[in-house]
Amino acid sequence: MGAYFLGAWKAKMSNSSRREFTKKSLLLALGPISGESAFSSSPRSATRVEPQSAGSEFFPGFKREQIKTAGATINVVYGGKGSPVLLLHGIPETHVLWRKVAPVLARNFTLVVADLRGYGDSSKPPGGDDHFGYSKRAMAQDQVEVMEHLGYRQFALVGHDRGGRVAHRLALDHPDRLTRLVILDIVPTYRCYQDVNKEFATIFFHWFLLVQPPPFPETMLENSAELFLKTMLFRLGGEEPRNDIPQWVGQPAYNDYLRCFRDPAAIRAVCEDYRAAASIDLAHDAADLDKKIQCPLLVLWSEKGPFHRMYDVLQTWRDRASQASGKALPAGHFLPEQVPEQLIAELKPFLGA
Repeated sequence: MGAYFLGAWKAKMSNSSRREFTKKSLLLALGPISGESAFSSSPRSATRVEPQSAGSEFFPGFKREQIKTAGATINVVYGGKGSPVLLLHGIPETHVLWRKVAPVLARNFTLVVADLRGYGDSSKPPGGDDHFGYSKRAMAQDQVEVMEHLGYRQFALVGHDRGGRVAHRLALDHPDRLTRLVILDIVPTYRCYQDVNKEFATIFFHWFLLVQPPPFPETMLENSAELFLKTMLFRLGGEEPRNDIPQWVGQPAYNDYLRCFRDPAAIRAVCEDYRAAASIDLAHDAADLDKKIQCPLLVLWSEKGPFHRMYDVLQTWRDRASQASGKALPAGHFLPEQVPEQLIAELKPFLGA
């Protein structure tokens, strides 16, 4: 399957440089950008809305802000003191994933906790015919603009799941931006698609469901949003699905996840995220196979999860990074929620606390 998508996208990219392709795709997917380069790092490419109280029990003392980038409006909460650290979530969560970790890390670091485009309370722009709007390149660009607009040209980054895939792309496209990188419980996307087998397709069934042409997967998810959300939380968390919710999530966070996930625009965005991963992201990854993550990399993964069983997780990242260390943690997929204390104990020394 990986070879099929790669062949199509290599052919598409053969008539122009990757940079020109990127610019054209961004303009097609996201519309005009007032005459400025879509990939400008200037603060002019983002519009800052006045900070407001987060108004949530999840991040006491943090500020909430909506920041307009070249291609989206990104919802963030931020607070703390010290060197800057960007936290990115995965599916099916939002920035609320970090609620157990942020209050402790904020004693030593200035945290920016963002909703990826298409998720949470960030905007849900169209993906475009080539799905570039949800490519990890476009999603990474959002976060570079957010951090620069908040005054941070360089920063550390911790990415879980989809946020880890965005983080990987950000490290390749913007190597001068990252001081340190932490990736939580994933294997590189390109590697995954080269190794598809029965076990992988059974466990990660949603990778292949969500890439189907619209409106098929969107309709299915809209008709069963809560069932899908619960199933993902339980199964990826290492538990058999039940009628209640996972204890480690808690009702308030679950309610917020469901509020965001059942939005039809969010469902469309999730599908576009996975369609991009199976097409344009593979093309970008194939073009960059000779590039490695330059900053120090820490990889942490679930001891109970399928990646631990199916891969030498650390080696998959050592193949993609100049220097990488890491270990498995005794939990399911959702490390920030299931084992926040153990995660904090690994993050603080690596990030420099």
